[in-house]
Amino acid sequence: MRIAMFSDNFYPELSGIADSIRTTAEELASRGHEIHFLVPSYSAADYQRVHLRQHQARWRRGITVTRLAAVRYRTGTAQGRFVIPTLLRWLHLLGKKPDVIHFHLPLSTGVEAVVAARLLQVPLIGTNHTPIKEFIRYAPIRAKWFLRLAVRYDAWMYNQCVFVSSPSQTLLREMRKAGLRRPAQRISNPIQSAIFHPLPRKAALKKKYRAEGFTLLYIGRLAPEKHIEVLLRAVAQLSGSIPSLRLLVGGTGSEEAALRRLAQQLGIAQRTVFLGYISSLERMNEIYNAADVFVMPSTAETQSIVTMQAMACALPVIAARAWGLQEYVTKERGILVPPKNPRALAEAIFSLFQNPRKRRMLGQEGKKFAATLSPAAIAAKWEQLYAHAQQTATRRA
Repeated sequence: MRIAMFSDNFYPELSGIADSIRTTAEELASRGHEIHFLVPSYSAADYQRVHLRQHQARWRRGITVTRLAAVRYRTGTAQGRFVIPTLLRWLHLLGKKPDVIHFHLPLSTGVEAVVAARLLQVPLIGTNHTPIKEFIRYAPIRAKWFLRLAVRYDAWMYNQCVFVSSPSQTLLREMRKAGLRRPAQRISNPIQSAIFHPLPRKAALKKKYRAEGFTLLYIGRLAPEKHIEVLLRAVAQLSGSIPSLRLLVGGTGSEEAALRRLAQQLGIAQRTVFLGYISSLERMNEIYNAADVFVMPSTAETQSIVTMQAMACALPVIAARAWGLQEYVTKERGILVPPKNPRALAEAIFSLFQNPRKRRMLGQEGKKFAATLSPAAIAAKWEQLYAHAQQTATRRA
């Protein structure tokens, strides 16, 4: 099957969306499908952030990547791109007409996907990875009327599809309220389960990553919607109660300098290690295994790939009760706390510090759940949906 995928967010942008669609595509290609990505072009500096030059990016057999002219815009990744709309991107698909077109964001490449599907008479599928209400902060206009318009546009875009998915059932419910009428289903993003797993040498890893003592971990973009400042304030509140407390912060982003300053102001700079960009998945797996608890204070997650990776490493999770996190972090595998509440977060951290047995139980249940999110399992679901969309379109024709 030939599948054309459109996205405004793609490698080398540091993002869970970029990671998840690439992981899914590689698994689909390994099963004999042809994937054609139509995605933004990025600068040499963006490739340098992942320690590559542009010509060094490699794709497995069966994957083609067409880069589209794009302009930079402000996002939490500091790498955001807006593809310049021409409504002519479908011409890239004429050589090998796709069986299905799948767009992953409702912005300019989403519009190009709608046009391509109509002109080529191909079924269109859309995936919504982001609660638009949480990302309106990056828009040039932040008035309430603009938010209402953006929510309606979001629903309109996905109503052009034969099928809609999201990693979050909560987000799909919000889309229904805004006017979504198409068949829709929650489909989780995959994690690379062959890479993320528990390692035996925890003491050595703690020493390697300066994680001696009771260590909390956050990995992800350092962006406003992640609310890492809430975690820093919780750590400050616990400094007296847990003398051995440490915090590892992995990732880069627009808020890094402000967070470093806040750690100094709160008097926890000596307890906090900013790891920067994590250069390989193997190193990331080691960092998960060096920690004792993973914390995700974000209010904008439809799933959170890094949270699933932490679960795969048998880490207990504490997360904000917001959007998709409340679906994935159940009481069996983690603790949910009110969003933007340092005191509640500190109490949850302290409760796990006092209860190693509960930490182990939550970690083991999380590991079992993460095993259901393998690339093979998720790709199999997409194979079925793509085939169904193609068969439905054929019957209608």
